[in-house]
Amino acid sequence: MIRVVLADDETMMRAGIRAILAADPGIEVVAEAADGHEAVELVRAHRPDVALFDIRMPRLDGLAACAEVTRAVPGTAVAILTTFSADAYIARALSGGATGFLLKSGDPHELVAGVRAVAEGAAFLSPKVARHVIAELGGEKLGRAAAARARTERLTPREREVLALVGAGLSNPEIAARLHLVEGTVKAYVSAVLERLEVRNRVQAAIVAYEAGLTGGAEGAGATA
Repeated sequence: MIRVVLADDETMMRAGIRAILAADPGIEVVAEAADGHEAVELVRAHRPDVALFDIRMPRLDGLAACAEVTRAVPGTAVAILTTFSADAYIARALSGGATGFLLKSGDPHELVAGVRAVAEGAAFLSPKVARHVIAELGGEKLGRAAAARARTERLTPREREVLALVGAGLSNPEIAARLHLVEGTVKAYVSAVLERLEVRNRVQAAIVAYEAGLTGGAEGAGATA
């Protein structure tokens, strides 16, 4: 069962999101918050698998709440759910530690898939958000590619394999199956990769993999990153 804390200042919106998630028997919303401060306190209390936060909320916005949860409750994955897809919001969410960014205008199946992806240790970007990220990367592609390749040279061959699969959107169990490893070993490899690359989370590692050209031959799932 994937346990979720949901935060949105609009009661009707929370009810709709809860209903969508409740349609999946493997997901349970364990608590709801109407502002970012309350959301952080509920995450501390419930230690859910996923915190699903709106951006614009009173007292503490979703992006600040995301950064606080990432710092204080690292075992909880944070996904941002919003009507806004501006580059500034995307950048702040990802730099704050979010591993999912979903648009309220998206398909309900996309919401469920995103929650499942981040709960399993992968990352998930709405297709519209993914296009923003890729376009941003493309502007300085050559210079960033060279820098990314230099960073990945720090990795062992096996760590580069793991990074490529992280970049393709695979979760830890999927990577374990692909490489014929136990999941605990994959977790250790992922932690080592994040440390060697000096990145905070899987989304940032996936961007390095993309820039370094490691994801071309790897198969991902849906819009995960």
